Amino acid sequence: MNNKDFKILLVDDEPDILEFLSYNVNKEGFEVFTAENGKEAIEKAKKITPHLILLDVMMPEMDGIETCEALRQDKNLKNTIIAFLTARGEDYSQIAGFDAGGDDYITKPVKPKVLISRIKALLKRFKSTAGEERSGEELIIKQSNLVIDKERYIVIKEGEELILPKKEFELLVLLISKPDRVFTRDEIFSSVWGDNIIVGDRTIDVHIRKLREKIGDKHIKTIKGVGYKFVD
Repeated sequence: MNNKDFKILLVDDEPDILEFLSYNVNKEGFEVFTAENGKEAIEKAKKITPHLILLDVMMPEMDGIETCEALRQDKNLKNTIIAFLTARGEDYSQIAGFDAGGDDYITKPVKPKVLISRIKALLKRFKSTAGEERSGEELIIKQSNLVIDKERYIVIKEGEELILPKKEFELLVLLISKPDRVFTRDEIFSSVWGDNIIVGDRTIDVHIRKLREKIGDKHIKTIKGVGYKFVD
């Protein structure tokens, strides 16, 4: 896939910043769409199904966190990557962003070259799967009281269908792929977030906590100082 094949939705309530972002992203050949607030972003995302959304946090009426949570409720946007682009660099803001279902957190100000590099790194997952044969891939995983449908991005627990944010789903798929095997934090970062994505040390902990809330504490065990494993 070429850059022109990717649709990117930029969301910011400041016209100057939106113009700056649009110019630099469009210059790289991406198809660019813009929204000035959360409600407009949700409406446009449902119409165009973007590959990536760059989302400001501090917006009036509906902030970026609320917008992200609403976007993650739409099954048609399950594969859309959401990255926060904000001046809020505090740990609790980043945790709230990942907790809402965000895939990355980029702090303003950011140089255009760095921003484009982050965008390309986030979009690599689409490039790596484009045109690949899916035959032979295990799309349904059954383990303990869970059924994982990788094609539809859903988890079924005791007959109840759960819709997980993309990163939580990918983390669960990784752990459940080899029950009782301990995955180190570095392995988890590399597999779920990619080597080119920079996230905080607490990112994994936040996602593990959310997973435990949804599938049960007993399934994910912490190996202190090492990482995590899935157990029956």
